[in-house]
Amino acid sequence: MRKFILGYILPRIGQYLIVVFVGVTVTFIVPRLSPSDPVRGQINRLMITGVNLNPAELEDFTRSLTSLYGLEGNTWEQYLELWQRLLRGDLGRSFSSFPTPVMTLINRSLPWTLGLLLTATLISWVFGNLLGALASYYPKNKILGGVDVLSQAIRPIPYYILAILLVIFFAYLLPIFPIRGAYPMGMRPTMTLRFATIVLYHSILPALSLVLGGIGAWFIGMKALTSNIISEDYVVYAETAGLKERKVLFGYVMRNAMLPQITGLALSLGMIFNGAMILEVIFTYPGLGLLAYQAILATDYALIIGVTLFSIIGVATAALILDLVYPFFDPRVRIR
Repeated sequence: MRKFILGYILPRIGQYLIVVFVGVTVTFIVPRLSPSDPVRGQINRLMITGVNLNPAELEDFTRSLTSLYGLEGNTWEQYLELWQRLLRGDLGRSFSSFPTPVMTLINRSLPWTLGLLLTATLISWVFGNLLGALASYYPKNKILGGVDVLSQAIRPIPYYILAILLVIFFAYLLPIFPIRGAYPMGMRPTMTLRFATIVLYHSILPALSLVLGGIGAWFIGMKALTSNIISEDYVVYAETAGLKERKVLFGYVMRNAMLPQITGLALSLGMIFNGAMILEVIFTYPGLGLLAYQAILATDYALIIGVTLFSIIGVATAALILDLVYPFFDPRVRIR
């Protein structure tokens, strides 16, 4: 156990911390390369609404905003202040939605992103791998052959192009589904079956664009993997021994082909935040992607860092969990 902890767990936790450290550092630097001043932008927005400040009040207000946003001092001092706030769990207050805390905005948007992208990713992974294995094991099946052709056609299309095509066909030409939002404007979210049904109805098009593209990718990958495994000696021996096809397919072929796909799933789950922006902008879906897009337009440093931090931690955590549990899936992995 000590060898396992020292030789396997601790190095991977160290890598995890390094990834988070580098990611937060890059996220801190990039917004500051923008020529716009967030404090001045906030003051201008207030003045547009009709707020008038005399020079003394303006100076005090500017100083307060600079302190509140963690922009006091030089870049190094701001960097240290950022880490102090992060360690306290304080991401500051949003520039564009002042004085709302960044964590409040993230908590509002996170369930929408997780509900849509996490569900779509898992559905596409399950069906893509299952259909891919069946298509490889039963190459003469016409239905599975049709799925293969569709997967080959859909796979090269980016999910956001697929989303636009779905909007054109099913929201404009055939107005079956709504084009935007997670629920109708003016409706108040409630914990009721009716509201859940409406949310599900609004999520069909964005989820479908992810599921179709995802199934195509997982299908092609799984078919290629199972095609190589079917010819292995242990599979041929199992078939010769008279084992049932279901046992051979699921117990020998899919079980061994799933290992690379598990790796892919872990990375896909970590990347769902990165894939959210374009899709949520297209459908005006109130998730982290749309929140990040709005933060970029408003040069909202605190909000950009907060959303990006969730993405960094998601990818790094998925990779860490994969490293820690992979030896249990693959007995060939040994700790040395």
